[in-house]
Amino acid sequence: MSSQYNLTSNEKNVLIALDALKSASPDELAAKAEMKVETAMQAAFLLEEKELTHVDEKIIETFALTAEGEKSAKDGLPERQVINGISGPTSMDELRDKFSPAIAGIATGWLRRKGWANIENGMVVPKGTATVGEDESVLERFAGQERTAEELEADPKLLKNLLKRKLVVKNQEKRRSVLPTDASSALVAEGIEIIEEVAQINAEMLKSGEWKNKTFRPYNIQTEPRPIYGAKIHPYQRLINQMKGIFLDMGFTEIKGDSIQSSFWNFDSLFQPQDHPAREMQDTFHLSSTSDLPDEYKDKVCAMHEHGGDTGSTGWGSKWSEEIACKNVLRTHTTAVTIKYLADNPEAPVKAFSIDRAYRRETIDPTHTPEFEQLEGVIMDKDMSFSNLLGCLAEFYHRMGFEDVRFRPGYFPYTEPSVEPEVYVEGLGWVELGGAGVFRKEVTHPLGIKYPVLAWGLGVSRLAMLKLGLKDLRQLYHSDIDWLRKSEVCQL
Repeated sequence: MSSQYNLTSNEKNVLIALDALKSASPDELAAKAEMKVETAMQAAFLLEEKELTHVDEKIIETFALTAEGEKSAKDGLPERQVINGISGPTSMDELRDKFSPAIAGIATGWLRRKGWANIENGMVVPKGTATVGEDESVLERFAGQERTAEELEADPKLLKNLLKRKLVVKNQEKRRSVLPTDASSALVAEGIEIIEEVAQINAEMLKSGEWKNKTFRPYNIQTEPRPIYGAKIHPYQRLINQMKGIFLDMGFTEIKGDSIQSSFWNFDSLFQPQDHPAREMQDTFHLSSTSDLPDEYKDKVCAMHEHGGDTGSTGWGSKWSEEIACKNVLRTHTTAVTIKYLADNPEAPVKAFSIDRAYRRETIDPTHTPEFEQLEGVIMDKDMSFSNLLGCLAEFYHRMGFEDVRFRPGYFPYTEPSVEPEVYVEGLGWVELGGAGVFRKEVTHPLGIKYPVLAWGLGVSRLAMLKLGLKDLRQLYHSDIDWLRKSEVCQL
C-alpha cells in the first residue's frame, strides 16, 4: 500500500513517529523522527499534499508585562500608591514631593476615573473604598511570565486599557501541530519498510557499479515547479511613465520643484485671496519656517490683490500681508512649480509639465490620501485659445486609452474660463479627473507674462485607479508583493 504513495525515507520516518505521538509540535516530531525540524516539517507538508497528514496552524496571542508593568505589579499602580499613601485631602505639590511628578500626574486621572478620589480646588480628596480592581488582579496573574488572555482570565477591554497604559505588550506567535489522518494510520498499521534511498548518483557509484544495487528516491515529474516571478515596474510607476512619455512626445519640457513652497508661490501669485478657506489648517500643512519674497514681483502681486493694479480689475479689495505670503507650506498643488517656471521664463513659447507629489490635510479613506500625485501642465504662446486647451487635453486622454472625453464648465480662482475634463468609463459613467482653464490676467500680469497661458492640473492617482480597475486608492502605495506578482494589471 505504501508504494502507491511513493514515500521517501524521511516521509516514512515522520509517519512512524507521528503514529506514536498522535499529535506533535514541529520540535516533538523532529525529536521523535531523529531529524532536523526543517527536514521533518518539509516531509510533513509533502505528506499533507498526499492527504497523509494535516498541519494545523494557529496564531497565538500572548501578553507580557513591560518594565513599567513589572514595576506596577510589584509596587502597585500609580493610583494605588497614591491612594494608599494619603489619609485626607492632599495638594498636588505634596503628591509630587511625596511620590514623583510622573506618578502624581498619572495617578490623579485614574483616581477620578476609578472613583477613588475627587479633585477639588487643586486638592486630591479620597472618597469611598479603593477596592482592588480587576486590572490589579490581572497584573498579579502574570507572575513574571507571558500569558494568554485565557490564562489571565482577562476581559479584552481591560487588556486594551493595559496596552494603552503601556503596562503590557502583545506578542503573536504562529504555532503548528502535525496530526495523522485515517489513511496514514492504516498505512502504518499495515507496516512501513524503510530502505535507504539514494537521491543522486556520484562518480564512485558509476565506477564500481554499486548503483545497480541501490534504491533510488522516486521523482514525481507531475509536480508543479516553483513559480518564478520576474522583476517588473510597479503598475503605478508604469502609468506615470506613460503619461510622461505622452507629454514629451507632444513637445513638452518636464520640470521639477521643491515640496516646500512659500505661500506667495503656492497661493498669492495665483491670485488666491489670503482669507481663502483653502489656506486654513483643514486643507494645508502649514510650516513654522518662512521664505524671502521675490522683490521683482511682490509689489505687483500686492497691488493686484488690493486694487487690481493697472489691469482694470478690482482685485480683492483687502489688505495684502507680506507676513502671510512669507509663510512656508507643503505645496497643495504643483501649480506652485509651474507658475514660478513661467515667471522665470516669460518669453513665448513655453510648453512645460510636471508629475509630482502634492500635500493636503485629508482623512485617509479609499479615495483620499494626504499625499497624492498631480499632473500639472502649461502652454504659453501668442494666439493660444481655449479651444487649444481642450484639444490638448482631449489628445492626452485619447492617448491614455479613453475614447470618450468631454468638458464640463468649472470654477477655479486663477483661471477663466475653467473646465473639468471627464472621461467615460464603462460601469461608472462619466468620471471627473481634474481641472483646467486659461490663467486670468490677475495671475499673469504681475509676473510679466504677456501671452495667454493654458493650464491644467489632473489627478494622476484617480486616473491610475480607473486604468488599473482598483477600488481603493491606498493599493497604489502598498508594498503587497503578492498583488504585484499575481494581479492581472501587474502583468502588462
